Amino acid sequence: MTTSAPPPTIIGELGKQELLHAYRVMRTIREFEERLHIEFATGEIPGFVHLYAGEEAIAAGICANLRPDDWVGSTHRGHGHAIAKGCDVKAMMKEIYGKRDGLCKGKGGSMHIADFDQGMLGANGIVGGAPPLICGVGLMARIRGTDQVGVAFVGDGGSNQGTFLESLNLAAVWNLPVLFVVENNGYAESTSSRYHQKGIDVAKRADGFGLPGVIVDGHDFFAVYEAAREAVRRARSGGGPTLLECKVNRYYGHFEGDQQTYRAPNEVENIRQTRDCLMRFAQRVTSAGVIDQAELDEIDRDVRALIDDAVREAKAAPDPDVSELVTDVYVAY
Repeated sequence: MTTSAPPPTIIGELGKQELLHAYRVMRTIREFEERLHIEFATGEIPGFVHLYAGEEAIAAGICANLRPDDWVGSTHRGHGHAIAKGCDVKAMMKEIYGKRDGLCKGKGGSMHIADFDQGMLGANGIVGGAPPLICGVGLMARIRGTDQVGVAFVGDGGSNQGTFLESLNLAAVWNLPVLFVVENNGYAESTSSRYHQKGIDVAKRADGFGLPGVIVDGHDFFAVYEAAREAVRRARSGGGPTLLECKVNRYYGHFEGDQQTYRAPNEVENIRQTRDCLMRFAQRVTSAGVIDQAELDEIDRDVRALIDDAVREAKAAPDPDVSELVTDVYVAY
């Protein structure tokens, strides 16, 4: 059955430190992405970069419900998921710059950041690549008898891939402890969802597999958090998979360099002014008297300093040695 999540009421159930952490995660993602937007234009960053700015509430709201031993599978737009799951920001920046001390020794770059120690299976250059991997994680948890949960992130374009629908079916048949999260930002690369999808809501596809399908406002941390909390609780307790669709908008193009001629005039500016997830979060917690604006401002300063350090250290870090060219590429049996 497909439902729209009710207005969030969760703020009173999250402690002050949990709320401050959620804001820090979102602010870190935002500053990381905004800075990459600037740095990519210098030509110093190799490869492609796809920015997550505007979608921070989804990664933060989902991962706030996960444990360190839970798993996430990401997309090509994966920086936000990596940060929210606990990956080291400085090591991520070095990875994006292709440096030896990056999370993947400079071999993965922006689209393939992974850290198994943090339960991050990796960003994925294959559209719709995460859902099958998460089915594997869910099966592992069932076989081992743990209560670990796997989360697969996918975009609205990726939700049209056969891998996505096959994974929904497999997870339903095997009753796997997984959550499929569709970050519906309205565009598959440059194609509006009005052209590439039949129907309004991806979450309705859950009905065909006997899964709960839930739709939330992806700009609202509390709405995402509450829906994810129920889905994760259900998965841990043996209730099986859930499909969660988060309606959201990205602030930048599909990739850095995208001219975005497919977007309406002032489309992004209007969203930033009226629906920005950081702005809405701050307004809610300060108006409730739970957190002072000064505390949020302090986090803003801390995060900006962190990102400044990350960029400076990444630029100064050593490149990988040529002797490491084919290590970590092939598996030796």
